[in-house]
Amino acid sequence: MPMPLHPVLAALLLTLSTWAAAQSVRPVVSGTTLPAEAPCPTGLPDGARCLNGRDYLGAYYWIATPKGWTADTGTLVVHVHGGPALGEPTLARSTADLQRWSVMLRAGHAWAGSSFRQGGVEVLAAAEDTERLRQLAVATLGQPRRTVLHGQSWGAGVAARMAERYVTPDIDPRRASPGALPYDAVLLTSGVLAGATRAYDLRLDLRVVYQALCQNHPGPDESAYPLWMGLPPDTKLTRAELAERVDACLGTQHKPAERSPAQRQRLAALTRVVQLPEQEILPHLQWATWHFQDIVLRKLKGRNPFGNEGVVYTGSPDDAALNRDVPRYRADPGALADLARDADPTGRLLLPTLTLHGIDDLTAFVEMEAQFRDTVAEAGAADHLVQVYTADREHSYSSDAQYVSAVDALLDWVDQGRKPDATTLSQRCKALPVQWQPASGCRIRVDYQPASLDSRIPPRRRGEAAAPGIKRP
Repeated sequence: MPMPLHPVLAALLLTLSTWAAAQSVRPVVSGTTLPAEAPCPTGLPDGARCLNGRDYLGAYYWIATPKGWTADTGTLVVHVHGGPALGEPTLARSTADLQRWSVMLRAGHAWAGSSFRQGGVEVLAAAEDTERLRQLAVATLGQPRRTVLHGQSWGAGVAARMAERYVTPDIDPRRASPGALPYDAVLLTSGVLAGATRAYDLRLDLRVVYQALCQNHPGPDESAYPLWMGLPPDTKLTRAELAERVDACLGTQHKPAERSPAQRQRLAALTRVVQLPEQEILPHLQWATWHFQDIVLRKLKGRNPFGNEGVVYTGSPDDAALNRDVPRYRADPGALADLARDADPTGRLLLPTLTLHGIDDLTAFVEMEAQFRDTVAEAGAADHLVQVYTADREHSYSSDAQYVSAVDALLDWVDQGRKPDATTLSQRCKALPVQWQPASGCRIRVDYQPASLDSRIPPRRRGEAAAPGIKRP
């Protein structure tokens, strides 16, 4: 028999279910058990309290509070992780997130993070999993005074969609009392914020240019397939084998002096055309292989959302030959629309939202922020957005000082109406107590604005007729 729910949890779940029904949110349901007390992972501050579990849809999670935290005065940071991973969900995924973002506990905030119920590119499902965890955290800890939604990398795109959905539109968030809304503010760091229909263009470009130059993914002895597919079903290619193919063509696993003249020429051409340094070729090519396979075969049932018609590739020794040899694909309009419905932000922000992005991030290009800015402005929500840029190239983590400053600035924006900007955030960062320094942890560039995404990734026609003289496979 299932364990009976604690009376307080049962009452909270009834309230949450009523609210969720009005918001089209899948609530925590009867039969969900309380998370279990568990030893905290290593690296958390002394005195922290940790709980974990697996919800009724299969998502693993951790909930943690620092010593002395109370709901009536405290802030809960709900974390949305990046990736996405392609395998089955594991508690280890959420454990690693809790350890990486232990800065939130050290800053005095509670933290909750989900593994999501499944792997793969499923933005709205990940949003539901995250919101379900927030409800469970509230049922377990009590209603926090403030709740900050934090999305990292791909998870920033998830959080951006959540900021559009899990808010009551007839309440002005700037005047909402504590607990009146599920979330009070949003922090998006190193965000993939251009939407899937734009963010993956570079990876298609990489696949087609790499194939034109290298002809080994697929190889001449393998069955041909459209590169937008990533890989055909049941293909046994491993990541190690792909790395071997890339090295054979480009010499990326060898020192420059050990590469053949042909390898050096191909590598130079590829890095110039797709504007990626050599160390980023393999990671992006892996995403353009297995993530494309996940999107096309599992998510879109074999339909193609990716296209490169109209792209003029430049930077090779012979651009005319390259553009002649590169395969051209046209996106299926229905597949493109379905991908957009799940994974493209609309920009309809209703909460104070702060983005923090490294200028030299080579995983999620900073130019994606320009696309997000334009999307938010077109939706009439520019007043709810502040974008701040840092002199960083690291994608996975910025600095403790910058995260602490960003959360503090968001809370002041909510509580006191003091909207931050890059200058005030930089000043706040540099004024932090010594425990968050050295001062090198504050690398905010107050004068920086990114160029358009089109300056980094060539624009293309989406669904229109092919250009004259270009044949589509």
